[in-house]
Amino acid sequence: MTAPIRVVIAKPGLDGHDRGAKVVARALRDAGVEVVYTGLHQTPRQIVDTAIQEDADGIGLSVLSGAHMTLFAEVLGLLDAADARDITVFGGGIIPEADIPLLREMGVAAIFTPGCPTPDITRWVTDRVAGSSAKSV
Repeated sequence: MTAPIRVVIAKPGLDGHDRGAKVVARALRDAGVEVVYTGLHQTPRQIVDTAIQEDADGIGLSVLSGAHMTLFAEVLGLLDAADARDITVFGGGIIPEADIPLLREMGVAAIFTPGCPTPDITRWVTDRVAGSSAKSV
């Protein structure tokens, strides 16, 4: 038997709009994923610490502030420093198409832009995150 997928959904930085993050968190919960929602205004350090403490399989960042390149890079760097790159990082929000390949090169597994159907996100998480880090219990 495998443990449920566990994902941290986070709103890094000063971005105060979390409707999309809450919609994704609810959709993931409805799909059987254990979700830890960190709330607004989290630092990359707080997000990574939460993911490690919660034994998360994935981190989903919601970024609408325009600081996505910096925030994703910092989260990935902190995961590297903690030897926790087995945690899959994905995200969404207002992210220009031109930046998506750069984020992928950095190590972000997927980016979901506005209008992406929530079933596509939940299917990706259950397929990709479970396939890479499912735990036996």
